[in-house]
Amino acid sequence: MGEIYSQSGLPQSAVYRILDANLDRAREGMRIIEEWCRFGLDSALLTNECKHLRQELAYWHSDEIRAARNTPNDPGIALSHPQEEQRSGVAQVLRANLCRTQEALRVLEEYGKLYSPEMGAACKQMRYQVYTLETNLTGHQRLQKLWRSHLYLVTSPVANLLEAVEAALQGGLTLVQYRDKTADDLIRLHTAEKLKQLCHRYDALFILNDRVDLALAVDADGVHLGQDDLPVAIARQILGSQRIIGRSTHNPDDLKRAIAEGADYIGVGPVYATPTKAGRPAAGLDYVQYATQHATVPWFAIGGIHAENVSEVMAAGANRVSVVRAIMEAEQPLLNTQFFMAQLHRIKGKIEEKTINS
Repeated sequence: MGEIYSQSGLPQSAVYRILDANLDRAREGMRIIEEWCRFGLDSALLTNECKHLRQELAYWHSDEIRAARNTPNDPGIALSHPQEEQRSGVAQVLRANLCRTQEALRVLEEYGKLYSPEMGAACKQMRYQVYTLETNLTGHQRLQKLWRSHLYLVTSPVANLLEAVEAALQGGLTLVQYRDKTADDLIRLHTAEKLKQLCHRYDALFILNDRVDLALAVDADGVHLGQDDLPVAIARQILGSQRIIGRSTHNPDDLKRAIAEGADYIGVGPVYATPTKAGRPAAGLDYVQYATQHATVPWFAIGGIHAENVSEVMAAGANRVSVVRAIMEAEQPLLNTQFFMAQLHRIKGKIEEKTINS
């Protein structure tokens, strides 16, 4: 008996093999994403979404499609690419498997029409669901990383900018803000792109100071806004829900307003007078104590903080700090970063111990 042909003129077995391979590919990709949502993010909502998509793919993976599988004679088995043989971090694992799933669903959408119009339509809807999942997953990951970050480096325009930031990243830093008030836009754009790539290589968040347009242009993880910058709501409208928005605050009224507007984190300060904020009076440790009692989002004490006074700031209640000169102008930025990280880790441990024993 000869080969059966589909309405497209293609051998039916070939269509079934395409469907089988891409159903496997999509289900495997979704499982990899699901495992991170479950064990990495502890998100029941995202885990259930992944599980639902896997189950729907399994529904279409019928016995007749599986029966067409011919693994020993598949020429694609031996094909590989160097980029597939290594991953720089979890973000790259997720990105690769989201792309893998989306591509497989596109194939299933088109070839599925030859098997069943309902299958083609279902795979189209699943593809859009995975796009939405990617957006939600990216935003969730960024916020999780923000909550885990206790040291925040704000850059200054030093000659060895990239080298200093990379040294801090090597010291364990996971949150960087690019701040340069005087450079031309083109220079800022190019520098921001380099810093973003550097931060992502070390699996760190990259935030851009003030400029929502440049943050969007370089695909930064978020933007930090001063009191005189765009309202949080407008920045959110431009950047979308998946990016981080921070706001500087200098007093209790600023703090309350920033949280009410939906800022993802706030800066609290300046704690001490600093040339970075020339002319602005210090908010002092009293404001740090106020933030300890009233802030409901991650907050970073900032302004004139260095190795000699960081313990004083933490004693006032801060367990997250932001620094500029203490790392950017340090002779050994890696060692200074490790010092701050150790100090903050010690305080975090004491807080957790106190919580357990209370």
